[in-house]
Amino acid sequence: MKRINEYKKLFGVENDLELKTLKKTYRDLVKEWHPDKFQNGDALQEEAEIQSRKIIDGYHFLVSMAPETIEANLEAYTETITNSGIADYTHKGLLLEITFVDGSIYEYFGVTKPVYIKMINSDKVNRFAKRNIYPNYTYRKTKRVLENA
Repeated sequence: MKRINEYKKLFGVENDLELKTLKKTYRDLVKEWHPDKFQNGDALQEEAEIQSRKIIDGYHFLVSMAPETIEANLEAYTETITNSGIADYTHKGLLLEITFVDGSIYEYFGVTKPVYIKMINSDKVNRFAKRNIYPNYTYRKTKRVLENA
């Protein structure tokens, strides 16, 4: 959640993510902080490089969570959570990362430690996730894909 809020603050997003607005803000921020804008030796050049990486990462992160992106990928997501079992999962802070048998990886935000403990102690992890994780938490598909060995 911290990461979401940090990127929303960077892009000036209040509540809903709209791709059109996000794209315009992204372009404006990139123009402002592009490293080529600063000369060699300029004190702001190093900061511009850091800021531009942060802007690019934030943009891709927020786009992956935008309602339009979620809607466009809903069929594939539904297929994964319905027909593919959980291969692995990790929990750090409020982030639960689930790797599915089909190789796709999703991050779920705001999953508390007590909910995670209930999930791992459940005799049927897939059923617990279908009932308590998938419908209740903000998610995004990560770019990483598990490679078949």
